[in-house]
Amino acid sequence: MKIKRILISQPEPANGSPYTDLISKYKIAIDFIPFFRVEPLLAREFRLQKINILEHTAVVFTSRTAIDAFFKICEELRIAIPETMKYFCVSEAIALYLQKYIVYRKRKIFFGSGTAASIVEAIANKHKGENFLLTVADNCKTDLNKVFLKAKLKHSTAILVKTVNSDLSKLEITTYDMVVFYSPSDVKSLKENFPNFSQATLQFATFGPATLKALKTAKLNSTVVAPTPNAPSIAKALLNYLEQK
Repeated sequence: MKIKRILISQPEPANGSPYTDLISKYKIAIDFIPFFRVEPLLAREFRLQKINILEHTAVVFTSRTAIDAFFKICEELRIAIPETMKYFCVSEAIALYLQKYIVYRKRKIFFGSGTAASIVEAIANKHKGENFLLTVADNCKTDLNKVFLKAKLKHSTAILVKTVNSDLSKLEITTYDMVVFYSPSDVKSLKENFPNFSQATLQFATFGPATLKALKTAKLNSTVVAPTPNAPSIAKALLNYLEQK
């Protein structure tokens, strides 16, 4: 089946598209339509978790969205974060984002190399006595909590953001030849927006093992899978796939 139209379940890139080569080489039309959005929890929603932020001496972040939500909730609840609070982030890029809210000081901001395990490595023996607050999304299935349990680090887990399905009632999904999913939440949105959906000739491309697993659980098949050694991105995976057709 020739691929002519592709739907990407993400917002259109603001600073250039990684699909430029794909479009020019194969004359493919690509649309960008997010299947869900992420919103910070309201203060009253956060309260239901019965978590006292000030009981913790360190906060762990794995996304910019969680950072925004954390400081928004603190502001709404009039919680004054002490200067002694430490921050551990999954990557340097996320750590630098903290500058939006606090003065960046190396003695209280630490970061890993992109994985949950690397956060624990950044904690090491020097900070293992802290009481950590792990910030996650409502659909988060990461191993962050597992690695903290394994390392025997004192911690609590707080949901700070929630996923909300986009309204796709006007989307004619069958007019596309392929749909690209980046998150299990994309699959969830598909099933809820189109409860009677049948794959038929529609092809899927998936990024990440969690997304692929969610698609299989929904009894749907993925034609293109990334990342792989030969295709670290969806754009590269699609190029490889089309070159073989």
